[in-house]
Amino acid sequence: MRILSVFCLLTAAAWAQSISVVKGPVDDQVYQRGADGKVEIPIELSVSGADGKNVFLSIKRGPIPLAGFIAHDLGKVENGKVSTVVKGVPTGGPYRFEFRTSRLGAAMAARSDILVGDIWLLAGQSNMEGVGDLIDVEKPSDKVNSFDQLDHWVNAKEPLHELPGAVDRVHWRKNAAGQPEQLTGAALEKFRAERKKGAGLGLSFAIEYEKRTGIPVGLLPCAHGGTSMAQWSPELKSQGGDSLYGATLRRVGLVGGKVKGILWYQGESDANATASPVFPEKFQKLVEAFRQDLGQPDLPFYSVQIGRHVNGSNVSYWNLIQEDQRLSEKMIPNTVVFSAVDADLDDGIHVSTQDHKRLGRAMGGVAAGKLKKGPHPEQISVEGDTVRVRYSEVNGKLVSNGRIAGFTALDTRGQEVPLFYKASFDPKDGNSVLLHFQGKLPDGVLLSYGHGKDPYCNLRDEAGLGALVFGPLPIQ
Repeated sequence: MRILSVFCLLTAAAWAQSISVVKGPVDDQVYQRGADGKVEIPIELSVSGADGKNVFLSIKRGPIPLAGFIAHDLGKVENGKVSTVVKGVPTGGPYRFEFRTSRLGAAMAARSDILVGDIWLLAGQSNMEGVGDLIDVEKPSDKVNSFDQLDHWVNAKEPLHELPGAVDRVHWRKNAAGQPEQLTGAALEKFRAERKKGAGLGLSFAIEYEKRTGIPVGLLPCAHGGTSMAQWSPELKSQGGDSLYGATLRRVGLVGGKVKGILWYQGESDANATASPVFPEKFQKLVEAFRQDLGQPDLPFYSVQIGRHVNGSNVSYWNLIQEDQRLSEKMIPNTVVFSAVDADLDDGIHVSTQDHKRLGRAMGGVAAGKLKKGPHPEQISVEGDTVRVRYSEVNGKLVSNGRIAGFTALDTRGQEVPLFYKASFDPKDGNSVLLHFQGKLPDGVLLSYGHGKDPYCNLRDEAGLGALVFGPLPIQ
C-alpha cells in the first residue's frame, strides 16, 4: 500500500506540472539564418509545479532527433520561469521543438514545422501581390512558410496576399462611408470563399530557391495593387501601419528584423507625365532606405520590369519606366532586373498564373546563384546589311518560340521605321540576334526591343528568362 501511495503521489505531482511557451517559436515559423547558417532562438517558458527542476528541449526532424539537441538542458526553473537562448540551431527543417521536465518523459509543450532558412520580402504593386487566376496554382511545400498579412506564420499557399484582412490599415478597403475598414470574421471568410484571383510569383520563387539550395524559405508578403513610388516613400515610415513602407518595416521587425532579400514588382502606377521623371530617384532612395533601416547595406534587391498593358494611353511613359528600370541595375549595386514583357496575361495588365510560375522559378534560380540574370542587351552594332544585338547574362543560348519578334526601328521622333525584313540567331554566337535590312541604314535611326505597351516579344534564353525591354538606343 505504501508503494502504491508513493506512486500515486509522484503521478499526481507529474500531472500538476505544465509548460507554456511565453516567448519562442510558434508553429510554421521561419528564422532567418545567420552568416554561419545557424540561428539563436530566445526562449521563455512558464513552468508550473517544477521549481528547482531542469527543463529540457528536444528538436526533431521528423522522428529523428537533431544532433546536439537531444534533451538539451535549458536550465533550472526559478519562480516558475525558464529564460534562455538556444544557440546553434542549423539551417533546415521542418523541426519540432519539444519541451519537458525530464529527459525521457512525454512532451509537455511542443511547436511544429519550424524552419531555419532565408526570408524573402515581397513588395510592390499588383503584379507582386498577384492577380493571376486561382487555377492550377503552385502547390505548397513543407519547406516554404509565409508570415501572412494577419501576422500569422502559416504554410505558404496561394494566394499569399490578403489585403482586406491585414493588420495594417494601409491595406484595408474603404467602407460605404469612405473609411478604411478591416474585414474580419464572416466577412473575411466570404471574401476568401469568393476569390478568383490572387496567384503571384512568390511561392514559385521560394520553391525553386529551396530546391536549388536546400535552404528553407519564409515569405513576407507586403505588396499592394495600384500603388505608386510616392505611396511607398520611406519618408512616410513614421506613419507606421498607415503607410506602406512603415507597415513593411513593422512586419520585418516581427520576423526578426532581417531578411535575405527583397523581390519588387512595381512601376505601372508611375508611367505618367508627373511621376515618370522622378521615378529613378525615388526607386534608388527606396532601395537605400531599406538597406539602411534593416542594417543590411548589401541587401539583394530583385525587381521586375513592368510588362504588357492592353491599353493605348501613356505609351511613351510606359517605355520610359521600363528603360529606367533596366538602367537601375547599372546605377544601384547588388540589384537585378528581370523581364516580364514576354509573359501571357490573365487580364489587361496582370501576368498569368502560369507565367508567374515561370518567372518566379527563373528568379529563384538566379537568387540561388545557379542561373545567370537572363538576356541583358550589351552592344548594338552595324555589320554590313545587318544590325547585331549582342546580349550578356544568357543561360545557354538565345531562343524564341517561332519567328523572333519584338525589335523595332524608330526615328528621332519616336515613329516606327519599316526597316528589318528578318531577325535571326547567329549560328556562331548564341548570344546574338541579327536584324537584316536592305539598302542604306537611315541616319539617326534608333532601336528598341518591346516598344509600345502591348508588344509581342518572344526572345528568351534556354533557362526561360526573357530578354529585357530596352530603348530606344542609338545603333552604333
